[in-house]
Amino acid sequence: MTATPTFPAATLAHLARGARGSALLHTRILPARSERTAPWPQWVAPTVYAACSGAGIARLWSHQAQVAELARASTHAVCATGTASGKSLGYLVPVLTALSEGTDAPSGRGATALYLSPTKALAADQEARLARLAVPGIRSATYDGDTPSEERRWIREHAHYVLTNPDLVHHSLLPGHERWSPFLRALRYVVVDECHVYRGVFGAHVSAVLRRLLRVAARYGAHPTVVLASATVAEPQTHAATLIGQPVVAVTDDGSPRAAATFGLWEPPLDEQGTRRSAVAETADLLTDLVARGVQTVAFARSRVGVEVVAQAAQRSLEALDPGLAGSVAAYRGGYLPEERRALETRLRDRDLVGLAATTALELGIDIAGLDAVLLAGWPGTLASFWQQSGRAGRTGAESLAVLVAADDPLDSYLVHHPERIFDAPVEASVLDPANPHVLAPHLAAAAAELPLTEADTAWFGEGVADLADALVRGGLLRRRATGWFWARPERATDHVQLRTAGTPVRIVESATGGVLGTVDAARAPAVVHTGAVYVHQGRSYVVTALDLDDASALVVAGDPGWSTQARSSSDFTIVAADHEGSLGPGQLAFGAVEVTQQVTSFLRRLPGGEVIGEHPLDLPVRTLHTQGVWWTLTPDQLSRAGVAEPDIPGALHAAEHASIGLLPLIATCDRWDIGGVSTACHPDTGVPTVLVYDGYPGGAGFTRRGFERIVPWLSATLETIRDCDCSTGCPSCVQSPKCGNGNEPLDKGGAEKVLRHLLRRPAQTTRLG
Repeated sequence: MTATPTFPAATLAHLARGARGSALLHTRILPARSERTAPWPQWVAPTVYAACSGAGIARLWSHQAQVAELARASTHAVCATGTASGKSLGYLVPVLTALSEGTDAPSGRGATALYLSPTKALAADQEARLARLAVPGIRSATYDGDTPSEERRWIREHAHYVLTNPDLVHHSLLPGHERWSPFLRALRYVVVDECHVYRGVFGAHVSAVLRRLLRVAARYGAHPTVVLASATVAEPQTHAATLIGQPVVAVTDDGSPRAAATFGLWEPPLDEQGTRRSAVAETADLLTDLVARGVQTVAFARSRVGVEVVAQAAQRSLEALDPGLAGSVAAYRGGYLPEERRALETRLRDRDLVGLAATTALELGIDIAGLDAVLLAGWPGTLASFWQQSGRAGRTGAESLAVLVAADDPLDSYLVHHPERIFDAPVEASVLDPANPHVLAPHLAAAAAELPLTEADTAWFGEGVADLADALVRGGLLRRRATGWFWARPERATDHVQLRTAGTPVRIVESATGGVLGTVDAARAPAVVHTGAVYVHQGRSYVVTALDLDDASALVVAGDPGWSTQARSSSDFTIVAADHEGSLGPGQLAFGAVEVTQQVTSFLRRLPGGEVIGEHPLDLPVRTLHTQGVWWTLTPDQLSRAGVAEPDIPGALHAAEHASIGLLPLIATCDRWDIGGVSTACHPDTGVPTVLVYDGYPGGAGFTRRGFERIVPWLSATLETIRDCDCSTGCPSCVQSPKCGNGNEPLDKGGAEKVLRHLLRRPAQTTRLG
């Protein structure tokens, strides 16, 4: 059974029937948009034109033609248009034309191209598309961690178009660039797909990799044109230029057609005890209803555990309705083995799967046609991600439905009650800092191992090259000679740098079989896979029996103990330096370098109803983070004038801290898991009550800097969320945090409102130090 052309309104009405009606807060219909086309450029190779025509592509949309012309003219370009707008054809036309023209060279490979994607699955999907086009004489291949060693040499020596990811460029291509020299000499294009993903510290790492790649290519006489593809984001030109360190032209006028799209904003109601049903449970019920109606649906959840819970709950409900439907729902997330991921992708394309619960591993552009609806279990963190995920429905030109189910979270609550902040607001700008010394320094060491580093390399890496290189000399990593800086260690420089995680990912290993179930970031491992933790994988529960951080492994045994676990931790911070200072109402405001220490100290066991049945101590190491943060202070007298008595200060500040962390993603391109916070009734570095919000990455990520710059709208939205929440003493929709290491104690919702109102009495005034 498939959805009918008029299904969005009817389906949304069906979901909101009966007692559910109060949950649907807002409906918005985006009207259809007509296409705008452009003629095929005269320079397109006949073989490429024939392949596209044979695939049913009779004409180009206007933005595709614009990108193609820029790339053909060797101008770096970024295409930032909507989901399913055919961005890939814009770069494929010039790339495939250049590769086709290069087949006439004596080597048969007069031009090459490198395609970079953030996920293996997206690269594999692009290769499948190239195989369907089947342009004569062009050899394309995927080169990633799954590629057998015997195939790698053939790819290096014979492939025209290599599809890979930044990680492999960093760990394999650049350290072994001599083996890639024929490919690099002919390198004409570098395609960077889904470039909006490269933000924060990950974005800074990828920026360094791209600059190293262009530097090494120049060593072989190649100066490739970089073409970037992005979701609709603010300032795509600035973001792309920051990534590659060179000027970029942006194409943002979308000429693709779009069918009408219906959106629903959904907030689960409070129960008699004042508790709001979780977005995950609500989404599972909605997914059940949609699958039962034959509406092929992807439900996005914000965490791996959330994905597993949505899929498992929907399967149980469908089993009760019709045992034959239970197998039509599955989970898809990062951390699965390659064969598991690809089997699920195939079943979804074949519509053998009607419902899929997924993390953002599926968000990133995999071209799966025919999806009817999208559910979002909680705000995905940014407007760019919201439009990207909701755009997965209607990809074949049919009308579509997308429903955002609000989580118990301050930002979610604010947005579903302020739909204009979703539908009428500009998309956020992506934030990254390629000059972050914690990121750039190890990449300079890697660059020196690839080619001697010189002061001329400021053209690639910025003005801080000499100072950072000298610091690496003092650390014994580089050696200074008259001709530059050289790598001085026997090991590979790139082994010291992980692009996506701080440290080696921790493997989750099943004790009985020795099989690897998945991985977790090293920084999150103490809180997620500590000894005694309950870990969920593909609907099955496992209990962690041992966590070995030195070996980067956690051993688990299968079994559902009947409870869940939640880690508790202690945190503290030291102010290293205030780079910016100012006033915030009667209080003081600052931004600068901080040192945050955190230690997971114990874990709670909770029954399904939330009751705590035990707390168990843990002996885990202290984690120290050197980062950036924004902090504000009020004296006890000022707090007293605001109506907050001295005994209530800890709870008021703690609640304000939580809520402000929850609302910072409204201002910066991050989510609450990218940032952290600490509040104290008297901090030794300030001598007064202090609230700190910090970037959760070494060296900072630019998120709290953005918060400092927009402190008034940030805290105003925080105050509004607390004030308008229906709860009486605080709930996850306003001041409670799902990641609080203190179990959300103490919290004073009323006190937080008083504190924020007092801070916002007068406009903020900020100055820069030095």
